[in-house]
Amino acid sequence: MTYETLLPAGSHWSLRMRRGSALRLSDIDGGINAGLLMYNPENLLERYNAPDTLKCQHTFRLTAGHCLYSDMGRIFCGIEQDSFGWHESVCGSSNARQVSAQYGARDYQHDRNGWHQNGYDSFLVELAKYGLGKRDMASCVNFFARVTASDDGELRLQQQGQKEAEVTLRFAMDTLVILHTCPHPLAEGKDYPQQRLGIVLDGHVAPLPAHCLTRAENQRGLRNNDLYHLTGQP
Repeated sequence: MTYETLLPAGSHWSLRMRRGSALRLSDIDGGINAGLLMYNPENLLERYNAPDTLKCQHTFRLTAGHCLYSDMGRIFCGIEQDSFGWHESVCGSSNARQVSAQYGARDYQHDRNGWHQNGYDSFLVELAKYGLGKRDMASCVNFFARVTASDDGELRLQQQGQKEAEVTLRFAMDTLVILHTCPHPLAEGKDYPQQRLGIVLDGHVAPLPAHCLTRAENQRGLRNNDLYHLTGQP
């Protein structure tokens, strides 16, 4: 069973992914930024942990074979397939002040669907649906964003998206996914992006692929998942 939809630019959405199911994100037009957060729907205090995800896999970028961790040492999902090759988890989300200064001030009351939404507020709108707020915000993943660091530590967005690029996430536990399609905080230019995000939910149940478990750290993370599912304890 599958479900397909498109998420317009400057939009947000949330959904619950079941253990073993897959989520495929696609850059339909070229240039998409897809911000993503994850929470345990059975214990919303457990959420995506960017520092642990990066340091335990000794990486700055995320791509196929990497796993995305919770702050309880468990694996939310693994990147099963990736045709873009570089997704970042250090820059966070754009905010209202930044978007207004860069793209011009617009609000929904006057501009309707032509307004300029930002990533931070998009996350807050979706989080509020589950009784969460600012204190529950975490560092997100920005899919389809190639960010590099100079020798001086300056971050730069080298590439934003690629037409028809896809990334597939295979979930190792039930996960609340929060998404937005707002501009990346390091994006340049004065025109508000208009790219759409393709979303496919695949209900076919499968385990994490073997290439997500080549690291000993990820094998230990999956054992933490096994213990959680066996005992139901935090």
